[in-house]
Amino acid sequence: MKTARRLDNLGTETAFRVAQAAADWKAQGNEVFPFHLGDLNFPLAGHIVEAVEKAIADGKTGYCPGPGIPELREALADDIGSRRGMKIDPAEVVVTTGGKPVITKFLQAVMNPGEGVLYPNPGFPIYESQIEYFGGTALPYRYVPTSDGFAIDLDHLRASIDENTTAIIFNDLQNPISAESTPGEREAIAAIAQEFDLWVLSDEAYFEMRYRGKSQSIAALPGMRERTVILYTFSKKYAMTGSRLGCAVAPKEVAEAISLMNTNDESCTNQYVQWAGVAALRGPQGPVGQMLEVLRKRRDATCRLINEISGMSVATPGSTFYVFPDVTEAMEAKGIATLADFSTEALHATGVSFCTREHFGSPQPGEDRSYIRLAYSGIDEAAITTGLGRLKEWIEA
Repeated sequence: MKTARRLDNLGTETAFRVAQAAADWKAQGNEVFPFHLGDLNFPLAGHIVEAVEKAIADGKTGYCPGPGIPELREALADDIGSRRGMKIDPAEVVVTTGGKPVITKFLQAVMNPGEGVLYPNPGFPIYESQIEYFGGTALPYRYVPTSDGFAIDLDHLRASIDENTTAIIFNDLQNPISAESTPGEREAIAAIAQEFDLWVLSDEAYFEMRYRGKSQSIAALPGMRERTVILYTFSKKYAMTGSRLGCAVAPKEVAEAISLMNTNDESCTNQYVQWAGVAALRGPQGPVGQMLEVLRKRRDATCRLINEISGMSVATPGSTFYVFPDVTEAMEAKGIATLADFSTEALHATGVSFCTREHFGSPQPGEDRSYIRLAYSGIDEAAITTGLGRLKEWIEA
């Protein structure tokens, strides 16, 4: 029996492969310091737990509307709009089972087979996977290092556009590199989208995971509302990764298409989890601030300790819960030629588990530096200190 040929184009979220390698190493009795996966080791806030329990007790366990319960769509419209300086109609909000399905459904709604979609590289690997799975042409655009982190190579991005390009995926507050666009860079992307009549997926998963400043949405810029779909998720801000709750905010014709896909794919998002979402948005926001303060301390410890390791360096990011240090000289000092070997040898020698640049898209021509990604969202500060201390000892031995 044969399977469909399109499966050959389907990639995966490669961080889970690293997680499996770490789990196997731990199962052999070794200590592991988990910097590999962007999960959060924070408990669900009490009022959100109570909302789930009440919804189940009240019998809210059956089917509900495909685009989401009205109460959640209204709460999302209010919250997302107020934080972005936009007026959002609840009819433009479609609830999804997490943020990730928005990528898939955006592409199905706006991209025909053979059309090109620009996406960040390094970037979330599901972008490229889904573009190719649905028959599109994946067009990576790259970042260049700066004193503050990374910036989009706008000349390279523009040069990648042709008459078949239909959309761009824009991940401000970016995974894996924690880059945040300047106002000028954001405006440049908006201008390119309008010049070439491109749809835009604005992946705003980390919009409120920040330690300084205030996030801005490209959708709020002049001329962008009618061509932009916002990806929103409860996973990061409310530590609801396993609850699988998010939404798309989209022009009505795209919102209607995504709603139709919901009906075809999963009928609806879990109803009692949606009521948890209402409680998260309408309830006290104190737990969010408390979590961010803990993450800030973890970030500071992580960056300080990395910069104390010979051959490693990183800028302190203002957002997300990732760092993307340059390890070129550290690898040279250890005589290790590939990032894959560096990751494996580090795990076995120190227990420190991390992803590498190669887990976030194939390196592009001209890249001559080596990077790894460490997530500090699921590891306590004491373990950060111990783990990176062991990494330092191993690299400097």
